[in-house]
Amino acid sequence: MNHVKKIHNLSIGIPQKMIYENGKEMNTGICKESVNDAFLTKDGFQGDGVANLLFHGGSDRAVCIYPYEHYKLWESEFKTTLPASTFGENLTVMNMLEKDVHIGDIFQVGEAVIQVTQSRIPCSTITKRTKLPLLLKRMVETGYTGYLCRVLEEGLVRKDSQITLLKQHREGLSVLVANDIYFQRLKDKESIQKLLNIQELATSWRESLIKRLEKMDAK
Repeated sequence: MNHVKKIHNLSIGIPQKMIYENGKEMNTGICKESVNDAFLTKDGFQGDGVANLLFHGGSDRAVCIYPYEHYKLWESEFKTTLPASTFGENLTVMNMLEKDVHIGDIFQVGEAVIQVTQSRIPCSTITKRTKLPLLLKRMVETGYTGYLCRVLEEGLVRKDSQITLLKQHREGLSVLVANDIYFQRLKDKESIQKLLNIQELATSWRESLIKRLEKMDAK
C-alpha cells in the first residue's frame, strides 16, 4: 500500500460573497480556487484570506489541511458530489489522516515548513456551502475535521510538491484524539491537561481549555 504523503489539491482565495439558503448572502473565505503554486508566509498563503478573524486565520492557523480520503466517505454517505476544497482548506492531502498526524508534528511542504497546532473546528459556513445540515454534526462525531498549522519557514508550495514528516511530536497525541478531548471529553481533566501539556498547541485552543478547567474547578 502506498503511504506517500502528497497534495491532492492546492487552493487559495480571498473572502467573497456567497449566496445561500433562499438568497441570503454572507462574506466568506471558504470558496477557494485551485492553483498550481502559491507562496506560503507566516500569515498564510499569498492570495488567500479569511472573513471571520475570530475563528480563522492568524499565525497559529495559517494553513488549513483536510484529508482527501474523507471526500469519498461524505459523498457516499450524503449521496452527493463535493467540489474541490469544499471545506475551505488550502491543502487537500492524501495519507495524512487525523489519526496519523499529531499536534506539534512538523512537515516540509515544498520549500515551506509547517507545524500542526490544532484540529479544525467545523463551522456553520460548511453547512451553508454544502446544503448538508447533518455534515457538520458528522464531522464532529467522527473527528474528521481536518487540522490547522503555523508556518515555521516560508517558501513556495506547488500542487505537486512533496510532503515530508520532519519531526513527530514526542507526546504523539493525534489530531483525532485531540478532537475527542476537545469535542467529546468535555469534563475529562486528565485528558485536557495532557493536551495542554503540548507547548505547540494553538493559543486559542489553550485559552479555551484553560477556561474549561477553571469552570470545573469553580464548581
